[in-house]
Amino acid sequence: MARTSQSQNGKKVGTFFMATLLLWFLSVWFEVLVNKRRELLCIVAGGCFYQIANWVIRFLVSRDPLFVNTSVSLLHSIITSVSVIFILTNQILKDSANGMFEHSQLVGNTWQWAYPALCFSCGYFAYDQLDMLLHRLYSGLIPSILVHHLILLICFTLALYLNVTINYLILTLMCELHSIFLHVRKVRRMAGFRDARSKSVRAEWFLNWTTFVFARLIPHILITVKLIADASKFAKGVELPLALFGMAGMNLLNAALGIDLFNAFVRERNHQKSSNHIE
Repeated sequence: MARTSQSQNGKKVGTFFMATLLLWFLSVWFEVLVNKRRELLCIVAGGCFYQIANWVIRFLVSRDPLFVNTSVSLLHSIITSVSVIFILTNQILKDSANGMFEHSQLVGNTWQWAYPALCFSCGYFAYDQLDMLLHRLYSGLIPSILVHHLILLICFTLALYLNVTINYLILTLMCELHSIFLHVRKVRRMAGFRDARSKSVRAEWFLNWTTFVFARLIPHILITVKLIADASKFAKGVELPLALFGMAGMNLLNAALGIDLFNAFVRERNHQKSSNHIE
């Protein structure tokens, strides 16, 4: 009975998130075809690129859906991290950092290459949401990963439609630098490398924690503080409520991720200690 109930709940969850993804898909094509927003085709290009990467990995490396999904996520994290660093460096070299993080710059202006980079990343989150739904790569009544992607798709897409807060969202993507090491750890464990004593695993954990704090936790908190401090500078509309909603969701998910990461770290250390004791 319990398994049947869980299966039914899983189907309901999948149906809900699939329906939201379908509505998102229709809205993007409406903007492209009806409103002639050709620049949004970068979203489609991003989704197609990562789907092709999925097929290549599935054909050449492994057919395990979780391994394939994680590998594509790792590819996205690397591409997005490089893109964000390039955009920020290019902007600093072009106009220096003076006024770069002023309200008018973050909300009304768009740094060079920021718009297509955000579109491309948006395409990834749509692809990843679909892949997880098709292969049931989620668990729980309210899967945090599906909620995370839904929040990002809503915030990213509305910002792209309205062409506002693009630079803010590029800054939020700094967290992908941390995601690199999350995915590396996952791939490593699936490949069977679990020796917590090895220098490579210790280095990986060091980079995992360092980037979690300095590329995810602190930047997202600072962005939230900046939004609150500049609240009076926002025009009336959806920009501020949407931004605060998105950052609240991200900060809550970051807290949950931090707890999961700590528990995983403790489990690996305890498992290694148990193995040493048996030896």
